[in-house]
Amino acid sequence: MLTDRARYYWFLARFDKPIGTLILLYPALWALWIASDGKPNLLVLTVITLGVIVMRAAGCVINDYADRDFDPHVERTKQRPIAAGNITPKAALIFFTALCLLAFGLVLLLNKFTILLSFVGAFLAASYPFMKRYTHLPQAYLGIAFGWAVPMSFAAQLNEIPTVAWILYLAVILWALVYDTMYAMVDKDDDLKIGVKSTAILFGNYDRHIMGALQFIILLLLILVGQMQHLGAFYYSSVFGAAGFFCYQQKLIFHREKSACFKAFLNNNWFGLIVFIGLVLDYATQN
Repeated sequence: MLTDRARYYWFLARFDKPIGTLILLYPALWALWIASDGKPNLLVLTVITLGVIVMRAAGCVINDYADRDFDPHVERTKQRPIAAGNITPKAALIFFTALCLLAFGLVLLLNKFTILLSFVGAFLAASYPFMKRYTHLPQAYLGIAFGWAVPMSFAAQLNEIPTVAWILYLAVILWALVYDTMYAMVDKDDDLKIGVKSTAILFGNYDRHIMGALQFIILLLLILVGQMQHLGAFYYSSVFGAAGFFCYQQKLIFHREKSACFKAFLNNNWFGLIVFIGLVLDYATQN
C-alpha cells in the first residue's frame, strides 16, 4: 500500500528519530546566534534549519545504502528498510538524490559563498558512510561532514568565516567524535565480526579515557569561543551545565553496557540544548 511505502521512506530518512536531527541542528544554531550577535536573519535561520533537517535525512539514506550488505548482520540495524528488503537500493539512491536537490534548492536562497560551501558539504555527507571501510576514524569524518553547517552558517550570515567559526567547528567535530563513539560502542561486537571499523574498536579499553579527554577539550574550546565573543554569565553557566552532562555520560558508559552507551549517546541532545539556551539568554540580555 502507498501508506506502507511512505512509512518505509519515512523510516529510511529517520524522521521517526528526530533526536539525530537535533544533535546536528544545535551546532548550526550556535553558529547562527554567534555570527548574528543573537539576531539571526530570518531567511538564513529558516534555510539553515530546513537544510540541516533535509541533509540529515539524506545522510541517513546514503548511510543505509552504503551499509546494505552489513545491516542485515547487525542486531540494531537488520530491520532498516533496505536491509529488510522494503526499499530497493536503486529507490534509495533516487530518494537520496531528491533530498540533495531539495537541500540545494534551499541554499540557492542564500549568498554565493554559502552556495559554494554547500558543494563541500554535499561531498562530505555523501562520502561519510563509506569511511568505515577504510579508516577507524569514521566518527571523526562524521563530525567534519555534519559539523560543516557551522562554517556555512557563518558564511550565510556574514558572507565570511571568522576565526571563531573554525574554533567552534573543531569543538563540534570533537563532540561528534565522542557521541558517535558512544553510538559505535553499541555495535562493537557486531562490527568486529563483519569487519567494520570504528573509534570504539580503535580506542579499545581506553575508550572512556580518550572520550573523557576529548570532552575536556570540547569544554575548553567552548570557553575560548565565549572569551572571543565576550559572552557572559548565562553562556558560561550553560557550559558548566554541559560539563555536568558529560560527567553523566561518563558514568553511563563506565561498564560499557550497550543500553547504557546508547543512553549516553542520546543524552548529548541535552548537551547541545543547554549550550544553545545559554547563547540565547546571553545575547538577549546583552541587546
